Parts: sequence; C-alpha cells; structure tokens
Amino acid sequence: MTEFKYIIFFIVIFFGIPIAFMLAKKFPKVEKILWFLLLFFTASTADINFISMETYRGTSKGFEIGLVDITAIIMFLLLYSRRKKYPLSLPLGSYLYFAYFAFSCISIINSDVYVYSFFELWKMLRMYLYFFVIYNLIRSFKDIEQLLKYMCIIVFFITVMVLKQKYLEGMFQARGPFPHQNSLVMYLIVYGSFFLSYLLNVKKSNLFLWTLAFGACAINILATLSRAGMALFALSIFIIFILSYAHKFSLRKLGVAGLCMILGTAVLYKASDTIMERIRTAPKESLNVRLVLATAAQNMANDKILGVGLNNFALKINPPYTYGAHIERNDEDEKGGLVESIYLMIAAETGWLNLAVFISMLLFFYFKNLQNYLSLKHGKWRKYRYICIALLAALLSIYLQSSLEWVLKQTNNYYQLMFVFAIIASTSRIIKERISSENNK
Repeated sequence: MTEFKYIIFFIVIFFGIPIAFMLAKKFPKVEKILWFLLLFFTASTADINFISMETYRGTSKGFEIGLVDITAIIMFLLLYSRRKKYPLSLPLGSYLYFAYFAFSCISIINSDVYVYSFFELWKMLRMYLYFFVIYNLIRSFKDIEQLLKYMCIIVFFITVMVLKQKYLEGMFQARGPFPHQNSLVMYLIVYGSFFLSYLLNVKKSNLFLWTLAFGACAINILATLSRAGMALFALSIFIIFILSYAHKFSLRKLGVAGLCMILGTAVLYKASDTIMERIRTAPKESLNVRLVLATAAQNMANDKILGVGLNNFALKINPPYTYGAHIERNDEDEKGGLVESIYLMIAAETGWLNLAVFISMLLFFYFKNLQNYLSLKHGKWRKYRYICIALLAALLSIYLQSSLEWVLKQTNNYYQLMFVFAIIASTSRIIKERISSENNK
C-alpha cells in the first residue's frame, strides 16, 4: 500500500503538475479551482512522508509533502509565467521569517538527532512557499472576497464532519479533519472572525449565508468542548463587535447582534449539559503537567544559548537528559510530553534570542494590520476595514492560545497563520498602490 502511494505521488509530480499548470494558464476557471484547493488542503491535509518516524513525539515526524504543497508549486509556476505583467516580490515580513529560520538552522549544532531538526526545517520552507504564493496571488480586495467564499465552503465541509463525529460516532470532543480539537478551534476562530466582521461591516453581504457560516463556526467550536477555545472565540467576537460599532453604528449591526444573542443562547442551552460534563471531568493534573513541562523548557533554554536543537524537545525531555528529571514518571520507559506553550518550545529548542525574533514577527504583522485598519479609515476603501477588524481579533486569539498550546506548529494551523500573514502583507501593498495611483491622477 505504501509503495502504491509513492507511485501515485511521483505520477502527480511529473505529470499532474505540468498538466494542471497548462490548464490553469489557459482556463481561468481551473485557476480559481486551484485557489480554492490552496485553502481546502490546509483543512483536509493529504500528505506523504519520506523518511517517516511516526513514533517520534516531536512537532515534525518526517519529510512531508502534501497536496497543498503541490498546489502551491503549480500556482508558483503560474505566477512565474506572468512575472512580466505582475512582477513577483517578497512579502512584507519576509526578513523576519528568514531570521527566525536562520536561528532555527543554527540551533542544529546542539541537536543530538539531526534528522529531527531537518524535518522541521523542511516544514518551515514549505510554509514560506505557501506565504509567498498567497501574497503574490492577491492583487486586489476582490481577490480576498473571493477567498472568503472559499472559506465558507470549507467551514460547511468541516461542519458535516464534526456533526458526523458528534452524533453518529459519539465522539465526546469532535475535531473534524484536524489531528486535535485545539487545532480545529484555532483554525475556525480565524474563519469565524472573517464571517462576523464581513456580516457586520459590509452592507450588501448576504445576511442568511454569513450568519449561517458564522453559526457553523460557533457550533463546531462548542463541539470541541475546549474551554480555552470557547473563551478565546468569545473574546474575538467581543473585539469584532466593539470595533465594528466604533467604525459605524447601524440598525443592521444592532439586528445582527440581537440575532447572534438569540441563536447563541439557544445553542448554549442545547449544549449546556455536555459543557458542564466537560468542566466536571476535566483532569485536575492537567495544570501540574503543564507546569512541570514549562519548567523543563526553561531548563533547556537556560542551559543552551541556542537551545537544545530544533525539534529535539521530545528527545531531550527524557533520560538520559536531565532537563525533565523533576517530572514524576510511572515507569522508566514512560516518555515525556511536549511543553504546551509554543513560545517556551521555541525558546527551549532554538534559544531565547530566537523567541524574541519570533515574537517580533508576530507583533510586526499585528501592528501592520492595525496600520492597515487606520489607513482604511476614510474614502471609498473604508468598507474593506472588515478584513483588518477580523484579523485584529483572530490574531490576538491565536497569540493567546499559543501561550497555552503548541498547535500553531501543527501543519494545518501553521499554513493558516502564513495565509493570514499573506493577507495582511497584500492588504498593505494594495493600500500603497491605491494611494500612489490616486496621487498620480
């Protein structure tokens, strides 16, 4: 079966990519399908692993390449073929990402199993390609609105899977097509923020469709029974309402708020028993595990200036290494887990300095998005502030959740983060192009 997968993979590489490229170049509808697949395959990943080490508990377990990467390669070829008309450029924030990548590379000098580090570096390269392609594909605000429609389709697909898991398979904490329910939460907070912001700030938006899409996100997040996820989703909703009302008050917004309250109350009432059961049965030792792993991560970061080696945390949390010596184990063969905070994981594996670079990158995009929000305050482009409002809420939720969980290193969520960064960077470029065009008139 594995050999058959490799055969299919190489057929796709050598025949599928050239054929898809030629079709996309000739037929605009084929190109739009590929745009959709660029998003869809981040939710429903289909990967093949080279030199796979599935028993390793790190954040990367092999040299993966998936359908989203193949689609990104096709779109890169398409963009390259049009470079005379639409010159390719590095996205904003690229140099910060390069610095983050460079320090991650340097940390390998402290790795005891180099191949683990190369697994993660390969993932980082794939993510940058995705970032580069999305940024250069988006040429106007209409392109972002087109992507919004694709998000809607993806959410309905996820909802079908979640409802199936919840009510047909009896899964207590649904996770949809994702590896963990926390991954689903982070993913859908982004899309839900877009839907609600669009619904509140765009007059001509379809009230039924976008309310349904936002409601689907809410139901899916409730189905995960993630306490932090529900709280962060509520925070993002609060921020979007505050910024939307500050932007402009209208009866439509008041009506949407009332509708959300009514529907939200009904859904919470229906799910209240399950939510209370989740709160009652939540393991009390969870906090203790988080704390001892956080201590181990700090031990690693303090011991090595450049960290213990990219993607080597899962190795060095265990004996004979002493970083996790304070952790109680039931037997000698019990393996330690991963520190829940992505920030501590980066510090442990690649050093405090690289953590500073990573946080600088996160803050750069957050404040660039805030700058875009302020730049769209006046004029005919004001209606596109919904993009910035959605991302001000979504990014804050992602950054906060990342202090509690390491899911941002999950392939699905990593792709989506780069997608969000690409939207922010392309929005900034579009604003500059519009200002330059208006000044030249």
